[in-house]
Amino acid sequence: MSLNPVTLFTGQWADLPIAELLPKVKAMGYDGVELACWGDHFDVYRAVHEPAYVESVWKLLEKNGLGCWAISAHLVGQATCDLVDERHQAILPERVWGDGVPESVRQRAAAEMILTAQAARKFFDAGKNIMAKFPKGTGKAVVNGFTGSSIWHALYAFPPTSQSYLKKGYNDFAKRWLPILDAFEKQDVYFGLEVHPTEIAFDIVSAQRALEAVGQHKRFGFNFDPSHLGYQGVDYIKFIHTFATQIHHVHMKDAWWGHGDGTVGVFGGHTDFCDSRRAWDFRSVGRGDVKFEDVIVALNDIRYTGPLSVEWEDGRMDRFHGATESCAFVKRLAFPPSAIAFDAAFDRQKQKK
Repeated sequence: MSLNPVTLFTGQWADLPIAELLPKVKAMGYDGVELACWGDHFDVYRAVHEPAYVESVWKLLEKNGLGCWAISAHLVGQATCDLVDERHQAILPERVWGDGVPESVRQRAAAEMILTAQAARKFFDAGKNIMAKFPKGTGKAVVNGFTGSSIWHALYAFPPTSQSYLKKGYNDFAKRWLPILDAFEKQDVYFGLEVHPTEIAFDIVSAQRALEAVGQHKRFGFNFDPSHLGYQGVDYIKFIHTFATQIHHVHMKDAWWGHGDGTVGVFGGHTDFCDSRRAWDFRSVGRGDVKFEDVIVALNDIRYTGPLSVEWEDGRMDRFHGATESCAFVKRLAFPPSAIAFDAAFDRQKQKK
């Protein structure tokens, strides 16, 4: 196993029961999983309220020789700040959707995120003995996810959008997330926002504004994913160096851009993924335009030691074929940083006599 464990994010595999999925993950070559808090992969409520639940999850992981360094709560997190509509009902637990009244949904989603911090603490504490056999990673308990945004609809500045209007969106984010982050602090858990269109942070500048909005809260950072930055024209290597101390987790996901027939631009044209007219789309890792060699070098430069978690999305390819080749690609590409300067042996005092 390399310095960075290679894991599979289970979010796109939630149609498979966890007991059925884990042997397949092992067979595909992965060192572990990033467990999604949906399907039956990780149940936040049960983790907090049923003492035997987290042990049962670890038993499954141990049985299959897999570790776990992070859980992810993208779907519930999305509803904390969004202008909630009928689309959210399909992705939220019934206890969070409830009556569907937007502000009530947002408040229940915030409460669920606080519960998620508690669940993460219980889960990672329960797995310490099992994880002692695996690389330490960052040494942090991490929950990845989304925040949603009350101002995403104002992405394009028409009707004319003032900075004071946008500031209200960041203030709304801070108001809703500071209590959540304080709960994460209490549990000694970190939150990694996946910087992504539709979130409060979707590029470098908006990520900086999000950090400022929550007062550089030590528990708020990022789940780095180059695929969402590249097709926007954002320098994803600069992102790594800009937020070197705030990258808590890494997704290895690929995309291509500059394709299509010129009829659909970066905003997607209200087309579905895999429409041949699209200018960009997600690809199996190593088959798109993300320069992963540069990503690995930059991550080594900042001494990132956490998981490289494959978030596999490619609607044109069989997912088991794609996830298997993605694992092999990442393991082949990832390399540990040097512990010495390559020219150190030129010094006669350091040469073996």
